[in-house]
Amino acid sequence: MDVQEVYQWLEEVKDPEIPTVSLLDLGVITGIEVNEDGHITVNMTPTFAGCPAMDYMKENVEQVLQEKGVASFTVEMNFDRQWSSNNITEKGRQAIKAFGLAPPPRHQLIVDIDMLKKVACPFCESTNTALKSPFGPTLCRSLHYCHNCRQAFEQFKPV
Repeated sequence: MDVQEVYQWLEEVKDPEIPTVSLLDLGVITGIEVNEDGHITVNMTPTFAGCPAMDYMKENVEQVLQEKGVASFTVEMNFDRQWSSNNITEKGRQAIKAFGLAPPPRHQLIVDIDMLKKVACPFCESTNTALKSPFGPTLCRSLHYCHNCRQAFEQFKPV
């Protein structure tokens, strides 16, 4: 087996809070190594330090590796590389939108509250929206309202 094959396997591991997006497309899986003995190391960085889904994500990766018959592996959850919403792939952004969340904007290092205020509605694409709260049901989401289609929606926060 090679690294590309492991990446293909892990495409099936979905985020537990947003099941339309894979951990790969979310940018949570930050590296995969396969050594000459066939031992696989998967490095993961959670979106937030206190993310309640960290253990669940790790277990899902381990389960896929076991199902593929991998006898020797390590799944490391670490903060060696800081996660950023810029790590989300274009495919991941589309999957987030398909789930009904506004994807985070791409940004340059500094994230401010204005990025939460100017959000396109994932249902009708209108920018006639209002930030209702920067604090959503999870650490990674904010609450918004669209004045055009009259839908409440959440945004995956830029980090």
